[in-house]
Amino acid sequence: MNATVLAGLMTFAFVTTVTPGPNNLMLMASGANFGFKRTLPHMLGIMVGVSVMVLIVGGGLMALFDAYPILNTLLQAVSIAYLLWLAWKVANAAPLKARDETGTPMTFLQAAAFQWVNPKAWAMCLSAITLYAPDHTLLSVVLVASVFALVSFPAISVWAWLGLVVRQWLTSPRRYRVFNIAMAALLVASLYPVLGLNG
Repeated sequence: MNATVLAGLMTFAFVTTVTPGPNNLMLMASGANFGFKRTLPHMLGIMVGVSVMVLIVGGGLMALFDAYPILNTLLQAVSIAYLLWLAWKVANAAPLKARDETGTPMTFLQAAAFQWVNPKAWAMCLSAITLYAPDHTLLSVVLVASVFALVSFPAISVWAWLGLVVRQWLTSPRRYRVFNIAMAALLVASLYPVLGLNG
C-alpha cells in the first residue's frame, strides 16, 4: 500500500468514526451521564471491537455474507431491534444523581460486542475491506484494522468530551429528560440509512 492509498485509508477511517452514529451518540450520552474517565472502557471497547471486526470480516466473513444473503436480513433485524431497545433505555435513564450512584456505563466487553449489531460498524468494515483490502491478504487486512485502531480513539473521544460539555447544561431534571429523549431520537434516526437500503 503506497503513501497515497494509506492517506486515503486514514482519512476514510477518521471520517467514518468521527461522524454521528450509534457509537458516538452513546458516547456523548455516557460522557454526560458518567464523565470522561468512566467512559474510557466504552471508548476502548469501540476501538478494539471495530478493529477485530475488520480482521474477521476481511478474513472471510464477508464471503459468507455474500454466499448467504439471508444473513444480511437477519443481522439487520437484530441490529434494528437492539438499537430500538437501547434508545428506550437512554430515553428512560434515571436522573443524574441517581445514575451516578447506581448506574454503570457500558463496559469494554459490552462496547466491543455492540459492534456486531451496529449497522454503521458493519458498513465501515465492509467498505474498508472492499476499498483498501480487496485482495483480502493478511497484510492488507491487518493494515486496515491497525489504521482503524490508530485513528478511531481520538475521533470518538471528541464525542465523550462533548458529553462533558453538555453535562454542564444538565442542571435540572427537565433538561436531563430533554437531553436523554433527544439522544434516543437521534439513535433511532441513525437507523435511517439502514432502513433506506431496502427502500
